[in-house]
Amino acid sequence: MHRLTVDEFRSSEKIPLTVVLDDVRSAYNVGSVFRTCDAFRVGKVCLCGITATPPSAEIHKTALGGEDSVSWEYYEDTADCIRALHADGCFVWSIEQVEHSVKLQNLPDAIPSSAQGVAVVLGNEVKGVRQDVVDMSDGCLEIPQFGTKHSLNVSITGGIVVWEFARRMIPELHKQKK
Repeated sequence: MHRLTVDEFRSSEKIPLTVVLDDVRSAYNVGSVFRTCDAFRVGKVCLCGITATPPSAEIHKTALGGEDSVSWEYYEDTADCIRALHADGCFVWSIEQVEHSVKLQNLPDAIPSSAQGVAVVLGNEVKGVRQDVVDMSDGCLEIPQFGTKHSLNVSITGGIVVWEFARRMIPELHKQKK
């Protein structure tokens, strides 16, 4: 299957995407996000507030080792994380249904030329992304939904959003292998 070892993964080129988890309650959701980030070679995961951190049996159960391959950082306060990402030149999107949010399928193709990467913030399973974090973000994205429910599990949201960014960014990675 041509899978990378953990060491090969760590030294491989990543897509310039950071996933921020803002007060995610379930360690199983955290593990699922790590596994998704491993699958698409995401650059980093930032775990904030009450979000569980490795080592954790619950994270490992769903991450299946993704917590060992994907780089991660912990921030006590998500606002500090956003400030650090902005200082590094990242364009920050909160994934939230708010006025003027951009539908995921309408995501601009171009990252602002000044951006050194992109970050997406995924929020708490009940409360979503904190309002102060939404206010600090450069924009908000939402996944259109057409049923009776208007929310998705945070790990499912993370998978959909990471895939959308990865499919736009991964062609650069594929060019390396040829």
